[in-house]
Amino acid sequence: MPMPMSKTGSDAEKSYYWQLMRRAIERLDAEDGRDLTLEGIAAEMNLSPAHFQRMFSRWAGISPKRFQQFLRLGHAKALLAERFTTLDTAAETGLSGGGRLHDLFVRWEAMSPGEYARAGEGLTIFWGWFESPFGPALVMATSKGICGIGFAAETGAEATMEDLRGRWPKADFVEDPMRLRPWALAAFGAADDGLDPAPLFLIGAPFQIKVWEALLAIPTGHVTTYGEIAAHIGAPKAVRAVGTAVGRNPVSWLIPCHRALRKTGGLGGYHWGLPVKRAMLAHEAARTGL
Repeated sequence: MPMPMSKTGSDAEKSYYWQLMRRAIERLDAEDGRDLTLEGIAAEMNLSPAHFQRMFSRWAGISPKRFQQFLRLGHAKALLAERFTTLDTAAETGLSGGGRLHDLFVRWEAMSPGEYARAGEGLTIFWGWFESPFGPALVMATSKGICGIGFAAETGAEATMEDLRGRWPKADFVEDPMRLRPWALAAFGAADDGLDPAPLFLIGAPFQIKVWEALLAIPTGHVTTYGEIAAHIGAPKAVRAVGTAVGRNPVSWLIPCHRALRKTGGLGGYHWGLPVKRAMLAHEAARTGL
């Protein structure tokens, strides 16, 4: 079974932050956890209050107390109330401008319908495991750009590999993490180190690609609804089909399917596990000042 590549000191630190955040979020979101004191949650994480506060704030950009306020209000509902994006006006209002986390990834191209129908036949897809802020990440790419990112924290490495490989069953897969490392570093926040932009190569059916393109218009720290996406792509009655296409997004995080919510304020599903989606939303909302 393919296993994640060995961690550098920095990678191990990121993995630790993820594990800490995952445990802390689950505990703080439990019914009996939303009123925990700093001392109480720190003790459960086996850290001193000062150390836990520092580590949590460094990862999330806010204090544990502020994060508890998100949870009391209902984080997804608070996001919909204060950070809802109408996709048709996002560009006009500047929401897709310099503040977006993924500006580096607007350079993308898609396969033709005929190429997609061949299930990856003739394609060489390189892959490698990397540590991310959200646990072990499997990155896949063609020579043209990243075509897949999956997370193994909830599903496990073997299931994540099978999932992504199963999308393009006729492709040739070559393990080559060093080839992908610059793009992976850029994808997970090291883009300020003089790295080249990481392009995307979307492999999907035309309807799916329309949905994924709409997701790319959602600014960091903002959210939208499945219904809004359906209206934006000219298929207002196709909310269920939009939800399916969102769930089939192969490039998680960069194509931000975690920013699509139910209109009721529910998180909806997430292909790689709801704890990962919750952590991504908290991470972005905190860093953009919600």
